[in-house]
Amino acid sequence: MTALTQPTRRTVLQGAGAGCAVALTTQGAPASAGALAQRRPLDRPNVIVVTIDDLGWRELGCYGNTFNETPQIDRLAREGTRFTQAYAAAPLCSPTRAALVTGRYPGRTGITDYLRGEEAASDLHLSTRFRSLPEVLAPRGYTTGHIGKWHLTETYHGRYRSRPGNPYAHGFDEVIASEQRYIGGGDYFHPYFFLPGLPARSPGEYLTDRLAQEATGFIRRHHGRPFFLHVANYAVHSDLRAKPGLLAKYRDKHGAGVDGARPVLAAMLESIDQQVGRIVRTLKDLGIARNTLLLVTSDNGGALRAANRPLRGGKGQLYEGGIRVPLVAWWPGTGAAGRVSAELASTIDVLPTAAGLAGADVPAGVDGIDLTGVIRGTATTDRDTLFWAYPHHIGSSHPHAAVRQGGYKLVRQLRNGRDELFDLVADPAETNDISRRAPDIHERLGGLLAGHLDELDLFAPPPGSADYPRAVSTGGFRRVAGAPLRRSVQTVGSARFALSLATAPLLAAGHRQLRLGVVQDADNHLVLRYSHRRRGLRWELRHRGRLVDAGAEPVRTLDGTVDLSRPGARLAMAVRGSQVTAYADEGSGRWEMLFRFDVGGVLDFGSRAVRSRYRYAATSGRGFRARLA
Repeated sequence: MTALTQPTRRTVLQGAGAGCAVALTTQGAPASAGALAQRRPLDRPNVIVVTIDDLGWRELGCYGNTFNETPQIDRLAREGTRFTQAYAAAPLCSPTRAALVTGRYPGRTGITDYLRGEEAASDLHLSTRFRSLPEVLAPRGYTTGHIGKWHLTETYHGRYRSRPGNPYAHGFDEVIASEQRYIGGGDYFHPYFFLPGLPARSPGEYLTDRLAQEATGFIRRHHGRPFFLHVANYAVHSDLRAKPGLLAKYRDKHGAGVDGARPVLAAMLESIDQQVGRIVRTLKDLGIARNTLLLVTSDNGGALRAANRPLRGGKGQLYEGGIRVPLVAWWPGTGAAGRVSAELASTIDVLPTAAGLAGADVPAGVDGIDLTGVIRGTATTDRDTLFWAYPHHIGSSHPHAAVRQGGYKLVRQLRNGRDELFDLVADPAETNDISRRAPDIHERLGGLLAGHLDELDLFAPPPGSADYPRAVSTGGFRRVAGAPLRRSVQTVGSARFALSLATAPLLAAGHRQLRLGVVQDADNHLVLRYSHRRRGLRWELRHRGRLVDAGAEPVRTLDGTVDLSRPGARLAMAVRGSQVTAYADEGSGRWEMLFRFDVGGVLDFGSRAVRSRYRYAATSGRGFRARLA
């Protein structure tokens, strides 16, 4: 079969229900019992990371919340270290989780947005080309476990271990209660929609409690040797559902519903707090608490802005409310209790910190640093810079990136390069842009961020770049109206190509909708659609007659902001394998990046067989002419 006609994962989807080959009751079995038996206990600290999904910066009592009750985590803060300047590696879940496993910025892992379900055009997963945290620790005798949410693959059919990017592929010895189906909007009471193979241990079982049981069970099974355990809670991600008794408690509590106090979230968070308490009691009962580092944190800021106040923004944004997160480190017997650290910390630091404790080598290319000295209270770090890149649309957010150096932070909109500069010491709420008042700082941070983005190489560059062996310009509509472009994509001889369309003459002639892209026939095409009425852009992918748009970014947020009728205006599509970037020039002579997307689940122009079937094309109106077939 050719690369175009052979079945893709989209065309062979089968139900991932009870008939699926994955049996979660056996997921907890070690990957290789023989390999584990050969390991020898080492005098190395255990490491446990408890991740709370979508937890806002101010939701814990130890961070100032007076409505939510989190006595167990608050006790850890009193006995350990509470970080005030800790950050998620991204403003959303999947990229942060990839950063935790690899110690790298999300832009280096290829996971920069939350991963979609089976029906999306993309086919992404965390690549095994990066040495993972389990692979770093295994040579030092560590047993590694992952319990709960993974969200680093877009494949949810077939045997669990065969799915690309699954936790076993990254070296975890035990994987328990990790989603079997796509997570969707959450599911907290048994039977769990995304865990159809996980039998309940008690009637009406609550998922957070089940993860607590699994975590304490893992600790008891492996306490005789060093271990790493990630307890990745599904809570408090929407849709929010709590145990009835706790929910009633908070609904009746004074202040409910005032200033962001949400009874259902408070009840869910108390269940997680109880989970943390059970883990701590197990460590103490087994006599290994003083040889265990326990970290409690979040994967991004809270989904609702009130959860992050006084910080600006929230989930999906690179303002402080979207990326600053709680981080509590508890390691009994190490340094003074109740330390408050203002050191910069990030998700990318988990791997090098665990490696430092284990005496393991840190892989080349890791961006994080070892925080052991900070947690012990014996050292500070020399880090003063952190980077973020979120090149996607979500909610009201457009693609943007940020850098923090010292107390200053710059946020850049990637479409037009507009910058905001903040002094976080004087203005933690990011209300005052000081870029004009501090041009030297603006220039320095802007240069740092530009260099980082160049390193990441996230976008297929626009036409005119030397990156392309050939770029196609259609000039004006008259050249393609009667006889659309028939050049084969194959003729470029490369997976990298770009094409552009001069739009102003077409719009002046009365056309109100323009399309530019690559076409096989009416049932198979990938195009950009510009609507002059909406002053906006969409992308359209049809494969075998089916419109593939599940999980597409909400680029409708561009509506009203793109005017391609001005003299010199152009529209462009740049392709690099399965990655596509849309550009526009509104007549300024400068390309603006509007959005990017991946179609690897359906098309990959890295394949010559695929390129041989597609042609460049441009047209107006609602559809392509039949002669394009």
